[in-house]
Amino acid sequence: MNLPVTAGILTGGRGSRMGGIDKGWVELDGKPLIRHLLERLQPQTGHILINANRNLDDYVALGYPVVRDRLDGFQGPLAGFAALLNACEDGWLAVTPCDSPLLPEDYLQRLLTAAEQTPEARIIVAHDGERIQPVHALIARDLLNDLEAFLQSGERKIDLWYDRHPWVAADFSDRPETFVNLNRPADYEQLKAVAR
Repeated sequence: MNLPVTAGILTGGRGSRMGGIDKGWVELDGKPLIRHLLERLQPQTGHILINANRNLDDYVALGYPVVRDRLDGFQGPLAGFAALLNACEDGWLAVTPCDSPLLPEDYLQRLLTAAEQTPEARIIVAHDGERIQPVHALIARDLLNDLEAFLQSGERKIDLWYDRHPWVAADFSDRPETFVNLNRPADYEQLKAVAR
């Protein structure tokens, strides 16, 4: 499809609930999660960025631009959003975490369709049928300055920042497996089962 949107993969977290590991390199079916995501996103866009704060050489070796958080100390997903928006050259940035490798082949299209249907929206957030999935979102690039000001004020909560702007939900209720992720070691078996 190669849609006019940059996909940004968030791999910059501390992984504290996983014992501090870099989740992008956890293997699923013999392949790191980051590679699963790249394979899902490559057919959907020509522009992919990786947000990482560790193992930078390994991420660079994957062949995509790698951007570090501009705030030190693992400041959370919004810091990753800001780093990715700063490097984004398209009007929209679609963010996804590295530990959700089961993206559908129309992931970006669904987000963009929701944006087209609600032109005033500046943020589109995936909804699994029960709740929103805040780190699966489409964000207008021109929100970068506002996000950086929000971060500079000391705020870190995604929902508080979203509520500063017009946002809508994108319906993924028919694809809830999209959001199966690896927050804790106990989640690994579920992820393997759903991937099969």
